[in-house]
This record gives sequence, C-alpha cells and structure tokens, in this order.
Amino acid sequence: MDNRISFLAERLVNYSCALKQGEKVLITGIGQDSNPLIQQLIKETYKAGAYPYVDLQEPSITREIVLSCNEEQLEFFAQVELARMEGMDAYIGIRGASNAYEMSDVPQEKLQLYSNITNKVQAHRVNNTKWVVLRYPNASMSQMAKMSQSQFEDFYFDVCNLDYAKMAVAMESLTALMERTDMVRIAGPGTDFSFSIKGIPAVPCCGRRNIPDGEVYTAPVKDSVNGHVAFNTPSLKDGFIYSDIYLEFENGIIVKASGNDNERINEVLDIDEGARYIGEFALGVNPYITVPMADTLFDEKIMGSFHFTPGNAYALAFNGNVSKLHWDLVCIQTPEYGGGRIYFDDILIRDNGIFVVDELLGLNPENLK
Repeated sequence: MDNRISFLAERLVNYSCALKQGEKVLITGIGQDSNPLIQQLIKETYKAGAYPYVDLQEPSITREIVLSCNEEQLEFFAQVELARMEGMDAYIGIRGASNAYEMSDVPQEKLQLYSNITNKVQAHRVNNTKWVVLRYPNASMSQMAKMSQSQFEDFYFDVCNLDYAKMAVAMESLTALMERTDMVRIAGPGTDFSFSIKGIPAVPCCGRRNIPDGEVYTAPVKDSVNGHVAFNTPSLKDGFIYSDIYLEFENGIIVKASGNDNERINEVLDIDEGARYIGEFALGVNPYITVPMADTLFDEKIMGSFHFTPGNAYALAFNGNVSKLHWDLVCIQTPEYGGGRIYFDDILIRDNGIFVVDELLGLNPENLK
C-alpha cells in the first residue's frame, strides 16, 4: 500500500468528514481504479469507530442504463437512493473512471433526465451530511493532465495531501474581506464585468468538502452582474469539452453565450430560468495547481484563477438563485494565461494572479506550500 494513499484516507476520514463513533458513511467509488483508496477508507472508518457502506459504480454500465431510461424508472431510483442517503451521517465520493468521455454519445435529453433525478439525492447529501468528493489518480486523469502516470501521481498527492489546516488560517483574511466588500470588478483579456457581493456570506474551502481544495466562494447579488467575461479554461461536462466560452450579462442575466459549440452551450443555459443567472463566485488559491486539465475539482482551485458559475447557488452563500444547473467556469489570470486584475470596492486586491494587499499575502503560493 502506497503510504500516500494511507495518509489521504486518514485525512478524509478524520479531517474532511471528522467521523465519530457510531456514525455511518457512504463511500461511493466510480470506476474500479479507486478500489485501493476505498479499501483504505474502510480500514480508517473502522478505526474511527464508524460504519462504512460502499457503493461501486461503473460508468460504462451507467451509460447503458441512461441510454434507454425513462422518468418513471429514475423516479423510483431516486427514491431508493434518497432513502439510503437519508440514513447516512457522511459521504465520501471518489471518481476514478477510466474514460472521461464515456457519456459523450448519450443524447442530451437523456443526460438531463438522469441529472434532474440524481440532483435530488445530491441536494440532500450536500445539505444534510458531512461530505467530501475527490478524483483518483488513474491513467485517464494522467492523460487529461498530459503527464506520465508516475509524474501525475506525484502531482496529485502533493495537491491532495498539503497542509489544509494551514490554508484554513490563511483564508480567514480573504473571507473577512469578501464579507466587507460591496462591488467586485474583474478585468482581463476579453473580460470586464462587475457585480455586488454585499450581504452574501463568504465560505472558505480548505479540505472539508473537496480534495484537492483551495477556494473561497460567495455569490453575486442576483441581478447585479453586468459586463462580459471570456473563460480561458476548457470545461468537461456530460462527456463534451467546452472551450472559449464567452458570456455577456445585463442586470444579472446571461444575454449572450458563445464558444466552441454555441448551440450546445445555449441548450445547457436554457434548461430553466435560473441557469442564466450566476450562483457562485470564487477565487482559487491552491499553490500546486497551475494548469488546467478539464477536471473541475482541480481547475476551479488553480492558483490565480476565479470561477463564475451559471446556475444554482449554494445554501451557505445563497443569493436566491435556484436551478438544476451548477456549472463552474474557470478563468486563469496568471501571466501565462494573459493576466488580469480583481478589484474590491475599487481597490486592486489581485494582480496577474498574485494578491497585492498586505492582509492577503499569506494566500500567495510561496506562503502556502
């Protein structure tokens, strides 16, 4: 057993989920590659005096189900899954699929039907359990990152096993500043937009819900977003890679959306009324993640990035927007990706991906590694 897997499993059980005596945790593994971590998680769960329950899923099997699914079938599926989740105190989800594009040929209407039903279970899990989700460093992820398997594993464990307690302390100043801020303006190549975050809580993310982690999020006042933004990071959604996404806003609404597939992008944004409003704004600060790999869990934490999310707002930073969609779109503002600036109430707080005000210097890469 790789000692790094043991360390990660211990961190997930005792830090991320903080499992207590007698608690029940559902461990979901997607793809067989994640089995070594699941085995170690079971051991650590028992050490904590808690009870592990395991759900193993295979994407190629899920694909066959979704290809011919119907609403009645999935409603019953949701009832069964929701009953199980309601009995859990915690959840650990591990994504280790061998093919990131397994669902790419499933019709959009079938994917949406499946997503609508499974979102009911996810909503309960997010709002009522202690939970953490992560990827597993398999060959598929190595390919997406354009690295050898050995190189990617070293990168992965550096990212996932960093000192998140130290990061939590460093995030306190940014969290406090965001909660004192009214207007945010972001400028960069193809980007100039502004919005208010006044009165919306800011939430630090430091290894409790995602591994890897490293963001502080809030949400814009729903009708306050105006301007335009160009995202320079690809986004893998439902087996399709979206790129060059460009959005224009008027009073909070996305009035224009384009990219490498205009029709497909607008279909996603038209699934309901809330999908054309923004549900999250966040700053990424993980010092080990510097390049995108079309994996949201990693890309949204990139040092020097921000993400802006069409769709549903989280309960902890709720701005009133409700949607079936929650689509994190990432823009990197380091010099290698064109740079950019972020202003809080007309004060420059981050320039080309580096924080420039004294109270936030602890979140720069040299201070978090």
